[in-house]
Amino acid sequence: MSKIIISNVRIVDPENDTDSIGNIFIKDGVFSEPFDDAADTSIDGTGLCAVPGLVDLHVHLRDPGQTYKEDIITGCRSAAAGGVTSLLAMPNTIPAVDSPETVAYILDKAKNADAHVYVVGAITHDLKSKTPTDIDALKKAGISALSDDGRPVENTAFMAAAMKKAYELGIPVTAHCEDPYLAGGKVNEGRISEMLGVKGMPAAAEDTGTAREIALAEAYDLPIHICHVSTATSAAMIRDAKKRGVKVTAETAPHYIMLTESQLEKRDADYRMNPPLRTEKDRIAMIEALCDGTIDAIATDHAPHSEEEKSDFVNAPNGSIGMETSFSASYTVLVKSGKMTLSQLIRKMSCIPANILHINAGSLSLGRPADLMLFDPNETWIVDPDKFHGKSKNSPFKELTLTSKVKLTVCGGKIVFNEI
Repeated sequence: MSKIIISNVRIVDPENDTDSIGNIFIKDGVFSEPFDDAADTSIDGTGLCAVPGLVDLHVHLRDPGQTYKEDIITGCRSAAAGGVTSLLAMPNTIPAVDSPETVAYILDKAKNADAHVYVVGAITHDLKSKTPTDIDALKKAGISALSDDGRPVENTAFMAAAMKKAYELGIPVTAHCEDPYLAGGKVNEGRISEMLGVKGMPAAAEDTGTAREIALAEAYDLPIHICHVSTATSAAMIRDAKKRGVKVTAETAPHYIMLTESQLEKRDADYRMNPPLRTEKDRIAMIEALCDGTIDAIATDHAPHSEEEKSDFVNAPNGSIGMETSFSASYTVLVKSGKMTLSQLIRKMSCIPANILHINAGSLSLGRPADLMLFDPNETWIVDPDKFHGKSKNSPFKELTLTSKVKLTVCGGKIVFNEI
C-alpha cells in the first residue's frame, strides 16, 4: 500500500481538538508517525485544510434494481468527489434490502468502490410494513443499521420491536418520520402549493411521525435516529426530548439549510424531495437546531433520478443528489457566515455520524483508518451538474455559487479523488 505525505496543511481534527499547520503521514492504510523512507506521493497542502473524511448517514445508491440512476461504483465515485469516505446505503432498492443475499450483493460490489459502504437492512419485507424481516439474519450478513427509509414503518409494534433488537445487536435504527395518511403531496403545503395548484404535503405529516418515534424511544429507553428533519416543529420536539434525556439523535440535509419552497416557483422537479423544501422559518430553525446541538448531523439523502424521470414536474419521483455539494453548501451557509466553526461543522459531518453508526471513522488520530479530505476554504465555484461524477444530475444546488472546494480525498490510504 502506498505511502503518502501531505505537508504544510491546516489540520482540523475535532476529536483531538486540533487546528494547526502541520504534516500528515499515511502508511499501510492508516495515519502514521513520520517515516524516513521516501513517500510514493507527496502533496503540498499549503493553503488547504485537511479534515477527517465525511460520513454520510443517508445515501440512496439505487443498486440493485435501478442502476440506470446510480450504482454502487458510480455512487461512491460521487461520494469521493465530495469528500465522503463512508456512507450508509438505504434499503429501498429493488429488491429491498430485506434478505441476506441482497446484503451480500451490495457488500461484495462495494469492495472495489471509492468509499466505505455500510448497509441498512429493512425492518419489514419490501418496506411494506406487513411482515418483519429476520433482523438476526440480516445482521449476520453484515448490515450496519435498520430502517425502512423511503417509507415510514407504519406498524408501530414492528418499529418498537426493531428498536429493541437493534439495541441488542449494537446498531442504530434510522427513522423516516412520516404519517402516510397525511403525506402524498408534491411540495410543502402552503403558499407555493396553492400557487402551483398541486397537492401539498403538510409539515404535520413529518411532525406526527417524529412525535411517534420520540414516544417510542422515551417509553422503552431506547435510541432512535431521526432522518432528514425539515420542520421547525420536529426540531422543537427533538430539542425538548433531549432535555428530558431521551436517546434521540437527528440529521438534516444541506438543502434544508440553504433552500426554501420558493425554489418550486420554477416548476423544476429537481427541487422536489421528501420531506419537501419548507418555509424560511423552517430553514432558519434547521440552522438554529444544528448550532445548538438539537440536530446532530448533516446527511445528504442523496437520491439520484434520471433526467427523463425528472422532466415532468408533477409526476416526477421525489429526491435530489447531494454528495458532491454537501460540504461546500454546508460550509457556505454555516462557516462562511460565522454561525459555526470549521471544527464544529466537521463534527456534524464526520465525527458524530461515525459515532452514531459505531464505525471506526471521523478522526485523524495515529493508527486510525486513513480517511481524509483536503479542501480549499477560499475557492468559490458555480455548481454545474454536468461535471458531477455520478450518473444523475438532479441537483437542487445547480447554478449556485458555493465557497470551499474539495480538492483531494483519501479512503483507506488510497487517493480516490484528486483535483489538486
